[in-house]
Amino acid sequence: MPEPPHHDLCIVLTYYSPYVSGLTNVARDLAEGLAARGWRVCVVASKHDPSLPTEEVVNRVQVVRAPVLAKVGKGTIGINLTRLALREMARSALVNLHLPLVEAGLLARLSPVPVVSTYHCDVSLPTGDGPVVRRVVNHAQHRAIDFSSSVALRRSTAAVVSSEDYARHSRLWPAIDGRLVAVPPPCPPRGPGRPTFRRGDGFHVGFLGRIVEEKGVEHLVDAFLALDDPDARLLVGGDYEAVAGGSVVDRVRRHIRDDPRIEMLGFVPEGELDDFYASLDVFALPSVNAFEAFGIVQVVAMMAGVPAVVSDLPGVRTVVEETGFGAVVAPRDVDGLAAALSRLRDSPPDTEAGSTAAATRYSVESVLDAYEAVFHKAAGR
Repeated sequence: MPEPPHHDLCIVLTYYSPYVSGLTNVARDLAEGLAARGWRVCVVASKHDPSLPTEEVVNRVQVVRAPVLAKVGKGTIGINLTRLALREMARSALVNLHLPLVEAGLLARLSPVPVVSTYHCDVSLPTGDGPVVRRVVNHAQHRAIDFSSSVALRRSTAAVVSSEDYARHSRLWPAIDGRLVAVPPPCPPRGPGRPTFRRGDGFHVGFLGRIVEEKGVEHLVDAFLALDDPDARLLVGGDYEAVAGGSVVDRVRRHIRDDPRIEMLGFVPEGELDDFYASLDVFALPSVNAFEAFGIVQVVAMMAGVPAVVSDLPGVRTVVEETGFGAVVAPRDVDGLAAALSRLRDSPPDTEAGSTAAATRYSVESVLDAYEAVFHKAAGR
C-alpha cells in the first residue's frame, strides 16, 4: 500500500515570509489560513536570508528553505529549491506553484501529484538601460522565467489569477486560457489605528510598497508637488534597502528636491501599519507596468476607509472599478494624477460605503473558500 501523504498541500515559491511583497503575502496568508482550517501545509522557498532557519514551523505551516548560491535580478540561483520541492511534493496530495518561478516548468513536469499554479504577474526586469551585462542577464532571465511559467501553466489542472482582466492582458494568456480561475488575493483587514503619522491637519496622501521602478513613485511625487498646497503632506512608506531587483530611491529623492512636505518613511513595521493607514486621506498606487497585477495595499487602504488613486493597468484598475472607491489614472500621467488627488481632496467619497464594499468582496475567508474549491477539484476529492 502507498504511504499516505504527509501534507495536504505543498506551496512552492521563490521568496517567503519574512520577505515582504504582494506575492509573498498572498502565499503566506493562503498557507496560514488553510492551516488554521486544518490543512497540513508545507511551504518550500529559497533561503533568501542566510540567518533564517532551514526548517521551522510558523503558525502551523511547515516551512522548508533552500540555501541559494546567488541572487540574480529578482530571482535566485541554486539547485536546492528544486531538490527540496520535489521531496516535499512527493509527500503531498497536491502542489501549488506561485509564479513567476524559474523552477516552475521543471517542477510541473516532474510533479508526482496534481499541480495548481497561481500566476501573479508577468515578470518585469529593466532591459533598456544600465550596464550591458546587466541588460543581457535580465533579458535572459526574463525569457527563461516566461518559458518556465508557460510550461507550468500548461501542465496545471488550474491557473489561478487575481482577475480575468489581468490574465487576458498577460503575455502568458495562451497558456492560461482554458485553465483560468479568477480568485483575488486574500486581503486581511487592518485594525483601528491612531493617526500618528499625520503632520498637521492638511490633506495627507500615502504610498506603501517597495521603492522599485515598477511602482512609479517619482510620478506620484511630481503630482503631489503640482498640488501647490502648503498644508498637504505625502508619506512614502516602503523598503528601499533589501529589495529584489534593486531600488530607485535615489531617483525618487531627486524628484522630491528636499520638499519638507514629503517624508520618506522607509520600511513601515507591521505593528505601525494600522496607524499609517489611519493617517491618510488618500492612498496612491501609481504603478507603471504590468508587474503590478492587483495591488493588495489599495484594498487594505479601502478597508481602512481610505479611497485609492491607482493606475489604469489590467487587474489594478478592477478594484476601484468594482468598489467605486477612488479614481483610475493613466500610468505616468502626472497631470491626471494631480487632478485625481485634488478631486478626492475637495469631494471625499463615502468612506463607510467604500470600506464595506472592499471588505465584502476581498475578505480572507471568501478567498480561502475559493482556493479550497479549486484544490479539492484538482485533487479529485
